[in-house]
Amino acid sequence: MTTIDTTRPMYGSRIGGIFASTINAFVDWNDARVTRKALDKLTDRELDDIGLCRGDIDYIAR
Repeated sequence: MTTIDTTRPMYGSRIGGIFASTINAFVDWNDARVTRKALDKLTDRELDDIGLCRGDIDYIAR
C-alpha cells in the first residue's frame, strides 16, 4: 500500500491540497483495483473459506 505524507506544509496550500487530494484519490483507486484483482483470482471455495462470495468483491474492494 502506498502512502503520502500530507502533514508537511506544501507551498501554495491550495495547489498543494489539490495535488495531494488527486494523488490520494489515485492511490485509493489503485488499492481497490489491486484488491479486486486479487479476490477475482480466488476460487469460489477459497472465497467461501474467508466468508465472501463473488458478489461481495466490489463492495470489499471499495
